[in-house]
Amino acid sequence: MNWQLSRLLLSTAMAGGSSGCQQSGCLTCSDYNGCLSCKPRLFMHLERIGMKQIGVCMTSCPPGFYGTRSPERNTCTKCRSECDSCFNKNFCTRCRAGFYLHLGKCLDSCPVGMVHSDCESCVNMHCEVGEWSEWSPCSRSGRTCGFRRGQETRTRQVQQYPSPFGNPCPEISEVKECLKRRNSIIKVIYASKHQYFGSKQNFFCSSVVSVYCVYVIKVFCRHLLNFI
Repeated sequence: MNWQLSRLLLSTAMAGGSSGCQQSGCLTCSDYNGCLSCKPRLFMHLERIGMKQIGVCMTSCPPGFYGTRSPERNTCTKCRSECDSCFNKNFCTRCRAGFYLHLGKCLDSCPVGMVHSDCESCVNMHCEVGEWSEWSPCSRSGRTCGFRRGQETRTRQVQQYPSPFGNPCPEISEVKECLKRRNSIIKVIYASKHQYFGSKQNFFCSSVVSVYCVYVIKVFCRHLLNFI
């Protein structure tokens, strides 16, 4: 990188006693302070070496500094203490350890409803849901028998609710129509027959009673089908 090369040249100049003015970007310079002004479009950056500050001309500012341009000179200005890199004095692009980036600011904790990501920035919490449950038995008005058409339902649980600006939750329940098999109705009739007339053995105890009961069951079926 340009700033690393400039630092190497400065260290060499200090160690060997060469002039810092030998750097390619200087417009004016000093043997003691390095560059005093830079060529057009280059940034002036002050490097501290021991007790001295040496001027270095760079095409871009090093990490932790941002460039400002003016008609007089272009300079590298240090970012805020919590910023590791920044676009300007009010907008950080990366934070130092222990801080989290949110809307260009480095915060010691994320705002309420947000969490920090692996890249140390604050992000919105989006809704997360689990897997769908199995479809429920076919039912109608809370009953699971005595009808022909009903509904089946399935649900899923919300595992994480979203923050105010996070993605909302999708549907967590679904309903579909279902059709009850005919033999289910016959089972209801047979069960009703035993409920009102006793066991199968007692039900056929006499032919007269049997004929009467068959007639009652037919009437019951006719009314049941009309109801459905």
